[in-house]
Amino acid sequence: NLGAIATPLFVPWVTLHWGWRWAFLISGGTGFIWLVLWLLVYRRPEEHTRVSQKELDYIRIDGSNSVAQMKRLRLIHYRQAWAFVAGKFLTDPIWWFYLFWIPDFLERKHGLSLIEIGLPVVVIYLIADVGSIVGGWLSSALIQRGRTVNWARKTAMLICALSVVPITWAYRIESLWGAILIIGLAAAAHQGFSANLFTLSSDTFPAQAVGSVVGMGGMAGAIGGMLIAKIVGYVLERTGSYRLPFFIAGSAYLVALLCIQILAPTLEPIKLKEKTAA
Repeated sequence: NLGAIATPLFVPWVTLHWGWRWAFLISGGTGFIWLVLWLLVYRRPEEHTRVSQKELDYIRIDGSNSVAQMKRLRLIHYRQAWAFVAGKFLTDPIWWFYLFWIPDFLERKHGLSLIEIGLPVVVIYLIADVGSIVGGWLSSALIQRGRTVNWARKTAMLICALSVVPITWAYRIESLWGAILIIGLAAAAHQGFSANLFTLSSDTFPAQAVGSVVGMGGMAGAIGGMLIAKIVGYVLERTGSYRLPFFIAGSAYLVALLCIQILAPTLEPIKLKEKTAA
């Protein structure tokens, strides 16, 4: 979220002084800085000088469940994978909705200029940062109190899903900062929900399969993001109102949690079937 906080302050300034083309070039070019840092810092665990033998043993703790010989497409046969995919498909687009459309909403509803939008958007993502931390802490705290992983994760996700519901009425609120607080609460709840959603993959799949499952979910979330962009644009063109987009945002997490419960009623480690020789 640090990028989401800095961007609303930096990009408008660049746009006004140097034009929108430079805003795109500079913000896009920062990705190459990240790439250089990644190449300099990243090492495989067994090659990293800062990873102790104890840490390496922990990373490899479930190596006996190796899926090296299993085709990744076989993961689609597991309901737990689809639970994660469904959660990402339904909730990732809401985050993209916040990123892309909230500035437009603030301009349409509250008359903010490009420069004036910066501070309210920063406040939204500062609140979201808190949700990211609290959401992860909550389920961990429940587990430490003796609750099962299944109960703790889904309870935390339910609380987050309910916390998003008030955004349904954001389009009706006349107070700018009242709307910002409700949107900020929803963004925080998204982060808390997402933190617990990501753990579903590691709660149910062995380490060697987690990356593939998360990749499936990431793809589903990206597809959902493309769809929400078209849907919101179409709705605004036809109605000029954010009523339906905010309703979708307010209900998506409850629908996602229901899908997760149906597909994965219990969260427990599964054993993947390795590919057998012909």
